[in-house]
Amino acid sequence: MNELEFRKSSYSGHDENCVEVAHIPSSFRKSSYSGQEPNCVEVIDLPTGAALRDSKRPEAGHLTFPAAEWDAFLTAARDGEL
Repeated sequence: MNELEFRKSSYSGHDENCVEVAHIPSSFRKSSYSGQEPNCVEVIDLPTGAALRDSKRPEAGHLTFPAAEWDAFLTAARDGEL
């Protein structure tokens, strides 16, 4: 997994302290936890964790999770805690 490439936000003006943004790739895949359903959760692995979106409404955006939270979620799912 390549590192995310951050750039200074165009809304930051000329200040030295600014907001940086990174593009999330659009290569989401169907989550293995979605089973055979056509409507599913899609996931993409990121260098910093993961992002999820609804396959029915990809234009609605995505949720990102830091690596520690994503790992805890996967562990809980594998252990049947969800």
